[in-house]
Amino acid sequence: MPICEIDPWRTQYFENAACPADVFIPTEDSDGWLWNPAHRWIYDKLAVAVSQGLNAAPHGIAPQNYPVFSKPIYNLKGMGVGSRPLASADDYAVAYQPGHMWSTLLEGKHISSDVALIDGVPVWWRHAGGIASGGGTFDCWEVRAEAEPAVEEWCGAWCRRHLAGYTGMMNLETIDGRIIEAHLRFADQWPDLYGAGWVEALVGLYAKGEWRFDDSKRRTGYSVVLFAPHGRRYRHPPAELQHKAASLPGVSSLQITFHENVPPDRHAMPPGGFRVAIVNCWDRAAGDAAREMLRAYFETAGASS
Repeated sequence: MPICEIDPWRTQYFENAACPADVFIPTEDSDGWLWNPAHRWIYDKLAVAVSQGLNAAPHGIAPQNYPVFSKPIYNLKGMGVGSRPLASADDYAVAYQPGHMWSTLLEGKHISSDVALIDGVPVWWRHAGGIASGGGTFDCWEVRAEAEPAVEEWCGAWCRRHLAGYTGMMNLETIDGRIIEAHLRFADQWPDLYGAGWVEALVGLYAKGEWRFDDSKRRTGYSVVLFAPHGRRYRHPPAELQHKAASLPGVSSLQITFHENVPPDRHAMPPGGFRVAIVNCWDRAAGDAAREMLRAYFETAGASS
């Protein structure tokens, strides 16, 4: 499957896609970095911040004003690992780590945007907004049908200025319209919510350098996330329970998002919890109902100390 997906819970979205054997489409930042040497610099969060005129520097150069936001300069595993706001010089002293940076603490809407680019020019956008639940976790992502003009204007100009020669997908995370992270891939958490034919358009983008997708029927969807406490070892729900949750009217798909045979501390997870499941849905109430079915399992039979 040339759409290179390493997470077994997400191969469901691509396993039936016809993709030429010589076309490789990344869903992981590591592949995006390896396969795009001319544009891999965008994984340098310090460079991205400076390219937008934000106040930023590596640890070792102390901020002159607080608060700021601290994070690794490179973090290809995601999930907010090592990121935190710093309110004072004391916070900075405690958080100091080689390879980390600080930048302007942005406030406003946090949006994840997928954009299809042809020679650095955006040809399709889709935006999702997250409902944060603390510690780097999210309760739900709303994959919105509406445009985000502020993001598309600022980030579109940034792409045209910095990404000439790049054709493919990008995921941009923004706060108040400014880029905090950029990825040479798309958000593989919810491609089913982009609508029928989207994966085929994705293949055409990489195989032929063209974008052909009828997006006239787009609608808002939801990606409902279930986090469980750290410090426990979890087991996958029985197939019968997974089928029951995924079959609720209004539910599009279910992901059980961890490896049973891998120790919990070897999963890249945010400090606020261990992600065990994602329910993609068209009806938020249906997604919540499926999540509660799974939560009951993970709080009882699905976990051990």
